[in-house]
Amino acid sequence: MIILKSRDELQSMREAGQVVARAHQLVAQHVRPGITTRELDQLVERFLLDSKAIPAFKGYHGYPATVCASVNEVVVHGIPNDIPLEEGWILGVDIGAYVKGFCGDSAWTYPIGSIDQATQKLLDVTEKALFQGISKAVIGNRLSDISHQIQTVVEEDGFSVVRDFVGHGIGRKMHEAPQIPNFGAPGRGPRLKAGMTLAIEPMVNAGNYHVQVQEDNWTVLTVDRSLSAHFEHTVAITAEGPLILTVLE
Repeated sequence: MIILKSRDELQSMREAGQVVARAHQLVAQHVRPGITTRELDQLVERFLLDSKAIPAFKGYHGYPATVCASVNEVVVHGIPNDIPLEEGWILGVDIGAYVKGFCGDSAWTYPIGSIDQATQKLLDVTEKALFQGISKAVIGNRLSDISHQIQTVVEEDGFSVVRDFVGHGIGRKMHEAPQIPNFGAPGRGPRLKAGMTLAIEPMVNAGNYHVQVQEDNWTVLTVDRSLSAHFEHTVAITAEGPLILTVLE
């Protein structure tokens, strides 16, 4: 687990977060019916390299792309392909990048054109759960206070929290201790301290929480083929409260 020890280290984390935030801004400008996830992946890769950032995902344990592009019932780790996106679908895009030796990581689920009310509710609740979880990332709380808040928000609206994949610490490496489940009782786990940096990322299914990994060893689907949404921010814990590093300043 990394704990930032200087303003310079925090600034490097902020720079990484800002590059990731701008990459998401680029995706938001281009995502539409007819575009392919491979085209979006190529856009993001060019942007990261032009920004002197290192894509965090490409080559990670053999992952073949710069972004994870998860369509509809794909929960996470969808591999970009040449299938045109269709009106009414949803697309989760996860982006990570290293800048000056530190990593930023953020995911967002985008509607493709117009989506129905039930699908919009899934996106709204998952986004709300993310920010409610972040609100618990304060000095003195326990790690599971974040987890419990996310689960509470999700289940109040009749959705389910994925158990098999979780958030994580982040810093000089993309995945660091501790793991951050999106479910569980409050008041457990380590105390949160100033300088901790966390990737908080609820993954929420419209149906039950069971998932399965496909034969490519990456793509994760809902078992019941219900829709799934994924939202994530990189957050630093500070004396002034949680500082979201992956939103545009």
